[in-house]
Amino acid sequence: MAGAFWCIVEDDRQGNPKKVTAEVLGEASRLAAQAGGQAEAVWLTDKATEAGLKLLAEWGAKRVWLCENPGFAPYRGEVWTPVVAELAAKEAPKAIFGAVTTRQRELLARLAARVGAGLAADSTALALDGERLVATRPIYAGKLLAKMTWAKPPWLATLRPNVFRAEDPQAGASPAVERPAVRLPAEQMKLVERREEASTGLPELAEAEVIVSGGRGMKGPENFVILEELARVIGAAVGASRAAVDAGWRPHRFQVGQTGRTVSPKLYLAFGISGAIQHLAGMRTSKVICAVNKDSEAPIFKIADYGIVADLFEIAPLLTQEFKKLLEK
Repeated sequence: MAGAFWCIVEDDRQGNPKKVTAEVLGEASRLAAQAGGQAEAVWLTDKATEAGLKLLAEWGAKRVWLCENPGFAPYRGEVWTPVVAELAAKEAPKAIFGAVTTRQRELLARLAARVGAGLAADSTALALDGERLVATRPIYAGKLLAKMTWAKPPWLATLRPNVFRAEDPQAGASPAVERPAVRLPAEQMKLVERREEASTGLPELAEAEVIVSGGRGMKGPENFVILEELARVIGAAVGASRAAVDAGWRPHRFQVGQTGRTVSPKLYLAFGISGAIQHLAGMRTSKVICAVNKDSEAPIFKIADYGIVADLFEIAPLLTQEFKKLLEK
């Protein structure tokens, strides 16, 4: 539909849209209602499920553009981009939104270049000002907020997870499903020979409402089990600072910061993290920040809502015990 607000679906490769898609669809629905349009989902996948389509409808998608082809897995930007660009040229959406994930950061950037449109990356607020969309996004490692707009549609933006509110689920809703013909470009490169999925049994970092992170103060990779135990008790994800990742203590996918994941959980617990500007850029929009560090002058205390100047190896186990007691009541 011309003038629609599109949401690119982020799925779990099992045919299930991720929670962050609900947040993006919720914002698309809100803006579309003001602009007299509708929210639609664009789903590129090798396998979709009826449950997944129903979920998109409950989250606010009035129409789903389902592009289903084995060639869409694993994700490759040079394959996905021309497909979305061609579909956008035919259907003329007013806006195309995606979540701030590794995949969609690349896809939306490529798409913006392909269609000659501007991209508001890592947006934390969107608002209509007459006939224009205004995006708010952090700059200078989160020290300032900038507002930007577009000269003409389509408006492309990536939305930071855990910032935008999902719509209340519309039970029983079902979308109109369109299955456009898909022409995949010839494969030009192959970088992934084998893909290995490793599960920690904990929530995914980008979507977690509570995150427990460790830094250089953890002193070694073996000590992250202390944080993992705490995380399991409170249902949190485990993150790490760049220093911990550069030291080889945690894989890069767990890094929070400017060159890692940008997160906005309801609660961020930082253990042994000094608070370098690179790290703060990736988590300073968390709703509540609690820091534990032996150095009372650590920069992270300047943005923390709660600070504990103490040895993390004493505090983390105590918190784990106290949370267990509270949850057993």
